[in-house]
Amino acid sequence: MSDHGSEEALPPPEDHSGRAGSMRKGCDPMLMTLRSRLQHRRARINQQINKELRMRAGAENLFRATTNHKVRETVALELSFVNSNLQLLKEELEELNSNMEVYQTESESVNVPMIPLGLKETKEVDLSAALKDFICEHYGEDGLQYENEIRELADLRQMMEFFIFGGGEHAVGTFQAMRTPSRSEAGVELLMEYYNQLYFLDQRFFPVGKTLGVYFHWYDSLTGVPSCQRALAFEKGSVLFNMGALYTQIGARQDRCTSEGIDSAIEAFQRAAGAFSYLKENFSNAPSLDMSAASLAMLVRLMLAQVQECVFERVLLLLRDDQFTTHLQVAQEAAQVSDMYWLVLQTMGQPLVKDYVPFSWATMAQVKTEHFRALSHYYAAVALCEHAQSTQWDDGAGERALHHFHTSTPKGPPLGHVLQDPEERRKLGKAHLRRAIMRHEEAMRVHSLCKILRKMDILQEVLSLMHKRSLHCYSHIDHEDDFFETVEAPDVQSKTEQKPEIKTPDFSRVQVTDIFRRLGPLPIFSARNRRSAPRVVILQRSDGGLGLTLRGDSPVLVAGVVPGGCAAEAGLREGDYIVSVNGVDCKWAKHADVVHTLKTYSESGVELCVITLLSPEVHGQVERRAAVHPPGGNKENALHQASPTSTKGYGPTSLLTWNRKKGGSGGAGEATKRFSGTLGLGFRTLQDKAVC
Repeated sequence: MSDHGSEEALPPPEDHSGRAGSMRKGCDPMLMTLRSRLQHRRARINQQINKELRMRAGAENLFRATTNHKVRETVALELSFVNSNLQLLKEELEELNSNMEVYQTESESVNVPMIPLGLKETKEVDLSAALKDFICEHYGEDGLQYENEIRELADLRQMMEFFIFGGGEHAVGTFQAMRTPSRSEAGVELLMEYYNQLYFLDQRFFPVGKTLGVYFHWYDSLTGVPSCQRALAFEKGSVLFNMGALYTQIGARQDRCTSEGIDSAIEAFQRAAGAFSYLKENFSNAPSLDMSAASLAMLVRLMLAQVQECVFERVLLLLRDDQFTTHLQVAQEAAQVSDMYWLVLQTMGQPLVKDYVPFSWATMAQVKTEHFRALSHYYAAVALCEHAQSTQWDDGAGERALHHFHTSTPKGPPLGHVLQDPEERRKLGKAHLRRAIMRHEEAMRVHSLCKILRKMDILQEVLSLMHKRSLHCYSHIDHEDDFFETVEAPDVQSKTEQKPEIKTPDFSRVQVTDIFRRLGPLPIFSARNRRSAPRVVILQRSDGGLGLTLRGDSPVLVAGVVPGGCAAEAGLREGDYIVSVNGVDCKWAKHADVVHTLKTYSESGVELCVITLLSPEVHGQVERRAAVHPPGGNKENALHQASPTSTKGYGPTSLLTWNRKKGGSGGAGEATKRFSGTLGLGFRTLQDKAVC
């Protein structure tokens, strides 16, 4: 089976949003590929499992509540029927999860298939009403004015337009981009952009210890059991899980017959391991089994084993036919792969994971354990029987390599004598071939026990081919007059030239724009800060000026109010933030612009809209940061003030408790420009303060 409708064959989608770094390039049309159809079937099964679980819960409640004997018999019969349906659905979903061939490369090369993961399914979430209410209650603004931002957020999570050009016409298809991102780096960036955007959503709308009352629904990737939570962390964790799953699909589709393809597969599986490891370390109280610590630990080990398998394939690709030591190296690399899959198999057999992992996965891990152990013995035999004669010119390198090659010293003559005697080399090589054949036969036996793996023609072809190769080699070195008892060859000592690396996701490489940037600078206008409702203050010029001191940028802070002045009489207080002047929003305005506006106001006065932070702790931190940072030296200013329409370089670094090293003070602590000269009627410059 091959992915004939591969997304790689499609024309690259255009970005019609006008936003930098748009994730539309990562959208994959539904039902365009076998992989997408497979994901669509998973979604259908997940919905059916959810329906059956609800029916079972209702029947169990009725069974416990009723005392009528006939009703209890009827309900018991219904429960039996529902449980049977659930078992059938579970088996169908397991078969889909075990369908590895869809994700493999389209190359005609013969490689052992890798194990990819399907993506977690999700249900649509309507945040519109909750966000509008929060904007009204917390920020004191009309939520209807932010309908475009809310719609953009909904599009970012659920739907987007994908343009397909052809035949002179242009058809528009709308698809769920979060459900089936393209199997490429663009698809990963799609998920990472949404993940990064959740940082801003968390800061803007999720106060500490509170929720919006909106439920996020996700299905377990392997069992299809639905889970829902009101915590945004569940949404973040599920998206991060899909990043890792998508990397497994990217790694599985690489052509591992070339060095470039092998390197790409190694990179993808290492990043998948990093995503799962990061999720395990930063996500607690997982509501679904696929995100539990035990399952994630198993997935990390599985990814690292697949990385090691790719390393073996690269060493084998560069193998020279006439090198004794390199054949020993290949044998040790194969033993290393076998050891890592054995660890995976042990992890899959743990109580919390055993009944959860698909049987085909555990069988595949066992098959690979036996298969690569057989290859280690095969290449050991080839090195001894065909290439050991070259060791007489290598200054003892072959003998030193052979001394560290086995886990225990082989019985018989010393290894130095074995290398010098062709007959002794043949005997030891024959012993290794016998063990290779036994391991190959065990791998084929285990493979035959799994109905799903028996359908994988490429796996059966690889196992059969390697078995026949070992038999052919054995027939060449086996003599009819061999009456001696063949010694037992010890296991090959595992060793690798490249250990797998867990690569933690680099969220900063995908820059995002805060969708709700119009609400104001995040350090001041966030759900974490308690603030007063906006109030209107009307200032009118007097002979003594306005009687106030301004400081900072975005927003400008009222640093001081002269007692008895017109600002004090109008109700302006120290610590107020100016959010608009004469109806013009100035939450992102520079200090100089606000001063200029106040300087040029008309005789009828100026109308200011101000807010006050109610938390003394937060207010004190902002004030201290404003006093500490010199002009032009505020890093937060560089992050938040780079452009009036873009917030670059703001990436999340933690899942549940976001690291705010880059998000300290961005309001009153903004760098303030200095002014010189007399501004007239009370306006004068006092270093970084402007007194009106």
